[in-house]
Amino acid sequence: LMSTRPYNFSAGPAILPPVVFERTSEAVRRLDVPGDTSLESQLSILEISHRSKTYDAIHQEAMELCHAVLGIPRTHAILFLQGGASLQFAMVPMNLRIEGKAACYVDTGAWSKKAIAESKQLGPTEVIASSADTRYDRIPAFPSADAYAGASYVHITTNNTIFGTEYAELPQLEGDVPLVADMSSNIGDRPMLLERVALGYAGAQKNLGPSGLTLVFLHRDLLAREPASPVPTMLRYGTHAENDSLYNTPNTFGVLVLLNVLRWIRDEGGTQAIGARNQRKAAKLYELLDTSSLYQAHAQPGSRSLMNVTWTLAGKDEDESAARTKRFLAEAEAAGMSGLKGHRSVGGCRASIYNAFPEEGVDALCAFMREFERKA
Repeated sequence: LMSTRPYNFSAGPAILPPVVFERTSEAVRRLDVPGDTSLESQLSILEISHRSKTYDAIHQEAMELCHAVLGIPRTHAILFLQGGASLQFAMVPMNLRIEGKAACYVDTGAWSKKAIAESKQLGPTEVIASSADTRYDRIPAFPSADAYAGASYVHITTNNTIFGTEYAELPQLEGDVPLVADMSSNIGDRPMLLERVALGYAGAQKNLGPSGLTLVFLHRDLLAREPASPVPTMLRYGTHAENDSLYNTPNTFGVLVLLNVLRWIRDEGGTQAIGARNQRKAAKLYELLDTSSLYQAHAQPGSRSLMNVTWTLAGKDEDESAARTKRFLAEAEAAGMSGLKGHRSVGGCRASIYNAFPEEGVDALCAFMREFERKA
């Protein structure tokens, strides 16, 4: 089951395509941009100015590929920010909350709970749907328009890494209420109707690149919105949109890796081809879980994530289940499979199989799981 390098099932920072490692490592030593004869092109991406023509070409191509590869509409501004998705938990209500209008949230797990908590510090916040009553094993039914009529916005988390649930389709809101989506762990995992999203954001470290870079895209109409309270300069979306994400020094290294990942997705056949492969990978694991007497999937059918597959191991009691899980993880590690331990909120195991995770790695895990069950 061993490959030339361990299979990385980590929830993030996550696996990157080998070609991205190669291209990025070359750029760390020397950029050598084709057609660029400037001195900056002979330097490392780690040391060139973000105001140079060499970096600007990288920056602009990355923005263009966010539209062309991910399908972000041209009506939306692309922002490259820092602070992770967690900073967006505050920036969204700071910028989008309208005086006298509550912010509405759908609660599907740990990250949406954090977003809700941050919003509550800044103004009226309503939870309009939740799956907490079943330990977040599903995406709750989306409420009718009456539940969010007149809201400042509706916020969802499209994929939940800890619990292994994902929206099968982005909801279409009625009226003029904007949909805000935290897409950190599934952006680009298949073609999506991103025109339904007024503002989307994603920490890059799952499907797009390294930690330290956050992609934000928002409809330009939202930039004219008058927030309920004054917003500091660096925390205004308008500041970054007006300055092409160059108001301050951006994460130049992160943008280069993002560019290399987007080129890879394009060269692989785009999100259409990536999505088909992701469906195959996830289907193999879920079929194994659903036909097993040892493994039990956490997420319900219809809400299951393509990116994070979660399960527990059965036992006559909690102690036996815990002992089996510990042995499973130890033997998996010895077989060259890293990062399979589940989050403490769910326990058990979790296989994060993001875009760059190879299909043969899923096959290897399935073979290991079948053999482990046979011996159990």
